[in-house]
Amino acid sequence: MTGMPTESTTGKRFHVETLGCPKNAVDSDKVVASLLADGMTPATSADDADLVVVNTCAFIEAARQESIDVALALSDGRKPGARLVVTGCMAERYGEELAAALPEADAVVGFAGEGSLVDVVMRGRKPAGVRDLLELPRPAPSAPWAYVKVAEGCDRACAFCAIPSFRGKQRSRTPEAIEAEVRGLVEQGVAEIVLVAQDLAWYGRDAGEPGSLAPLLRRLDPLRAHGLARVRLLYLYPSEVKDPLVSTMLELESVVPYFDLSLQHAAPGLLRSMKRWGSGERFAEIIGGIRAVEPDAAFRSSFIVGFPGETESDHEALLGFLDDVRLDWAGFFSFSREDGTAAASMSGEVAESLVHERLRECSEVQEPITAASRTALVGRDIDVLIDGVDDDDVIVGRTHREAPEIDGVVRLIGTGDMFARPGAIVRATVSGVEGPDLDAKVLP
Repeated sequence: MTGMPTESTTGKRFHVETLGCPKNAVDSDKVVASLLADGMTPATSADDADLVVVNTCAFIEAARQESIDVALALSDGRKPGARLVVTGCMAERYGEELAAALPEADAVVGFAGEGSLVDVVMRGRKPAGVRDLLELPRPAPSAPWAYVKVAEGCDRACAFCAIPSFRGKQRSRTPEAIEAEVRGLVEQGVAEIVLVAQDLAWYGRDAGEPGSLAPLLRRLDPLRAHGLARVRLLYLYPSEVKDPLVSTMLELESVVPYFDLSLQHAAPGLLRSMKRWGSGERFAEIIGGIRAVEPDAAFRSSFIVGFPGETESDHEALLGFLDDVRLDWAGFFSFSREDGTAAASMSGEVAESLVHERLRECSEVQEPITAASRTALVGRDIDVLIDGVDDDDVIVGRTHREAPEIDGVVRLIGTGDMFARPGAIVRATVSGVEGPDLDAKVLP
C-alpha cells in the first residue's frame, strides 16, 4: 500500500461482499454507509466496481477457506484499476499474515482503527485499521427486517472459540444509541428488528449492569406505535435464559417467542470440556418451562459434533436430547481445531469418518422433528410478515417461527398486489408444507 496514489472518490462505485454471521452483515451495512458518506455509489455488480470489499469470516476453517476463495474470485473478476480490500474477522485475526498470503488484495484491514476504507484504499493512508463500526449510521434498508448489533466482543472463554482473541472483550452499546438506531430503521420502513451480539443475554454486564437486555426490550417496545412489529433475539447463552428475560420476552407484544439457544452439546462432561454451562437435563428444563407458559414458542440451536474426547455415550446423549426436546430448528457442525483456543491442544481427536457418521445420525434424528413441527401447522391461522417475492415471483414472508436468512419461509398463495407490500402483516391459513417452507392462503 505504500506509495498508493491519492484519488478522488467522485463517481467511484463500490461493491461489498459479506460472509459469515448476521453480526458481519451489520458491519457491512455500516461499511456501506461509510462509503456512501465518502461520496461513492453502489455498483450494479462486483465486476463493475472501482472498490470491492470482502467482509470475511474466521470462525472455522471452512469459513476461512470460503472467504479466501471469494476474495480470489472477486479479484479475478474485477475491472482494470479496481481496488480489492479484505476486512472483517480474518483481517482482524490474521492481519499481516493474511496480507502476505493474499497479494491480490490492495489492503487487508480490520475494524480497529480510525480511518475509513476510502482513506485506506483510495486515498493512500495506512492506519492500523478502519474505524470501529458500532456507532456508524446505517444505509437505507433493502428489506423489511434488519439486524442490530447491541454489543461487540465476548467475555466468555469457550474452549473451541477464538472470537474473543480478535474481537476483544464485550463492549455493550448504550441503550440510547440502540434505541436511536432502531428508531431510524423503523422510520425507514423496517418492521422486524433482530438483535444480535456474540453474547446477547450478557448485554450490559461489561458496564456493570447485568440483566440489561430485558430493560432494553421494554425501552424498544413503545416503537410499535411507529411501525415496529417484531423484535427477535439471536444467540442466547442458556444460563441467562431465566426471569426476568423470559417473562419480558413473553409479555411484550413486540418481542416474538423465538428462542435461539446457544447449547453446543448435551453431554455434561463434554460441555465442561468445552468450558460451557449446562447439560441436556438443564436445557430440557429451560425449554419445557418456556413451553409450559407459551406452547407456541419456537426453539433453535446448533451443536458441535466431534469435539475432542467425544465418546459414543456423549453422542448418544445428544441424540437422546434431540429426540426428547424436539427443537423446531437445529444445525450441526463438525469441530474445527482453532489456533489459540484451549481445544487446539486437547487430545482425544475423533476420526473424521466417525464425525461424518455422527453428523448424519444427528440429521436423521432432527429432520423428522423439524418436518413434524412444520406439518403440525397445517390448517392453522398464522400472522405472516411480508418480506417480498422469491425467484418464482411468489410473495413470501415469515411468522414468529422463522428467523430471516436462517429458517424456512411462508409462501403466500392466492394473493393480490395489496398483500405484496414488504413489512405488512397478513393473516393466512397454512395449507401445505414444502421442505422447511410453508404454503398459506391469505384470509379475506
